[in-house]
Amino acid sequence: MTDMRAGAAPPESGTNVGFIAAIVAVATIGGLLFGYDSGAVNGTQPGLKAAFALDEAGLGFTVGSLLIGCFIGAFFAGTLADKAGRRNVMRLAALLFLGGALVQGITHDHTLFVIARIIGGMAVGAASVLSPAYISEVAPANIRGRMTTVQQIMIITGLTSAFVVNYFLQQAAGNSSVNILWGTGIEAWRWMYLMQALPAAVFLIALFFIPESPRFLVAKGRHDEAAGVLAKLFGATVAKAKLVEIQSSFSVDHKPRLSDVLTPAGGKGFLGIRAIVWAGLLLAVFQQLVGINVIFYYGSTLWQLAGFTEGDALLINIVSGAVSIAACLVTVAFIDRIGRKPLLLIGSAGMAVALFVMVYAFSHGTLDPAGALVLSPRLGMVAVVAANLYVIFFNVSWGPVMWVMLGEMFPNQIRGSALAVCGFAQWFANYLIAQSFPVMAAGIGLAASYTFYGVCAAISFFLVQRFIHETKGKELEEMAG
Repeated sequence: MTDMRAGAAPPESGTNVGFIAAIVAVATIGGLLFGYDSGAVNGTQPGLKAAFALDEAGLGFTVGSLLIGCFIGAFFAGTLADKAGRRNVMRLAALLFLGGALVQGITHDHTLFVIARIIGGMAVGAASVLSPAYISEVAPANIRGRMTTVQQIMIITGLTSAFVVNYFLQQAAGNSSVNILWGTGIEAWRWMYLMQALPAAVFLIALFFIPESPRFLVAKGRHDEAAGVLAKLFGATVAKAKLVEIQSSFSVDHKPRLSDVLTPAGGKGFLGIRAIVWAGLLLAVFQQLVGINVIFYYGSTLWQLAGFTEGDALLINIVSGAVSIAACLVTVAFIDRIGRKPLLLIGSAGMAVALFVMVYAFSHGTLDPAGALVLSPRLGMVAVVAANLYVIFFNVSWGPVMWVMLGEMFPNQIRGSALAVCGFAQWFANYLIAQSFPVMAAGIGLAASYTFYGVCAAISFFLVQRFIHETKGKELEEMAG
């Protein structure tokens, strides 16, 4: 993570890069949990429908119920983290995820399953906004983008791990919907949920070995503790100067609060909300409107609709996951060199083109007697290649860059509150996409559904051009509100 090539400045003298990297590795396990759940549910949908007698709308709600918890967890995590600390809220999130995974794997009651899924979602939502924020608050500016990008790598690693586990469980069982494994009496699809408990337990334990955010400590008036953490991160000399800079970035008349997102007297805003918060909302919502989580949540279902077998569909998911990790590594190499905004623009343009190629393939398919879409071998290959190009462009750009920018673009005083608002919006948009896709696919078809996502990708290009400002290389104390 410490690229020393031309264009990538070395860390400041005294910076403990190894210690920072270890902290980042722990903090981003929350991203791995989100990715793992997203990938796990991808292969459990036949089992869910069979076990709970769900129609398409019921399946959409059951899958999307995690996201109800996510936007609740994301909203309250930001403000709760301003009161109890980033680390403590992440510990709570890990505990909730552990419990939610176990209950989802063993319960035979649909209501209890949905409640457990919502609880797990609260954990995912909290970790998703706090992990990048925490990393931004401990990493130096010149490597902050690369460090925060690890969050997206962990999300995709979790996704790919789940795809691999799902594939081998499905192969071992033959039919993940009904067949049990290892004489346990537990169907294969339930094991796909139970496996999530392992990384959740690791996350919970590891969080006891990282320090609290120094910027949170300053906000709470715990300056001596903050100085100690900063010294471990950057060395004693640099720590003293940074402590003074951080202290001066907080309001002298009140501690951080939710109302800080409102436009201050004489400030720029719209409908009473700061302009910088609107920019964060733009990033948060359009990351979902381009439809990426249709691939994540419904990849197996999508490819079966396109004419592939269940086993082939799960293999395609594994390939997509591996490609995504490679794309994120490209981002690690370039985000602190060329900046955040150019990557977003490249991603928007590339995703739009790839999505419209998928629309072409889906619109030229045929329907079998049961009304299911069937693609010719040539069109099927076009769809698979376009989907993987789409995934590459997303994971080079909007996937990691949105989380990087949300973690760093807000001033210290409003970071927790702005993350609460933007995190809520991001997960609510995520929920709407997940909830609507099964109904859209059954109603208007894949071609029309993907046309909507392609149009949103094209619109995002022009919005980024107009409203997003570069944050590369800036200290958090330089961010304007």
